Amino acid sequence: MFLSLSLICLTVAVLLAQVNKMTAKPIADAKAMKLQNAISEVVPEFDNNPTAEAFTMPDGQGDSLLVYPAKKGDQIVGYALNSFSNNGFSGNIQIMVGFDMEHKIVNYSVLQHAETPGLGSKMSEWFRDAAKPSQSIIGRDLSKGALAVSKDGGDVDAITASTITSRAFLEAVNRAYTAYLESKNENMTGTAAHSGTGITETTQSDSSPETNNNNEQDTTSQEGGNNNE
Repeated sequence: MFLSLSLICLTVAVLLAQVNKMTAKPIADAKAMKLQNAISEVVPEFDNNPTAEAFTMPDGQGDSLLVYPAKKGDQIVGYALNSFSNNGFSGNIQIMVGFDMEHKIVNYSVLQHAETPGLGSKMSEWFRDAAKPSQSIIGRDLSKGALAVSKDGGDVDAITASTITSRAFLEAVNRAYTAYLESKNENMTGTAAHSGTGITETTQSDSSPETNNNNEQDTTSQEGGNNNE
């Protein structure tokens, strides 16, 4: 009886190992394709492999962000940055945001979040609505100042009833811009910066997360009322 159970367990273990081996490459390929698509979406047209030339840069807040240089020939035409905020209504928000060489936002892509469907989740499109310049960040020149919602004295309309999410999203964009400046300056001086090959994940220190507890947040400002003031 014991021998039979052992053989069954061994057989199952071998089968699981085989399945994992068979699915590992497709999963990795799909992840790489998703990353490449996110980069392509947020920077000017390029002909290099940004993921192969990725490097990290400090974000000014004790963490480092992955930077993907987009090149046309030998010229850098922009940078895509994998940025984040831990201050979303439901915690961590990760985005890919791209800048051209004139400090302007080309586009962004929301990679991961757990925000409220129909409210905070609207950030995926809200901040790039060309028909509403007061809420769109596309084309904005961050050398003129950091982004902030109008409720905090800025000129970006927050997502209706989702101020907390909006603040966190803009925090991630501003964080990316800091790393972008570092990258641009490094490129101008011709020095390498923490270079690596095939890096695919944002670097976050263990000491920095500030994930919000929903019970401690001002839920009125997130879920109730119109914040576009």
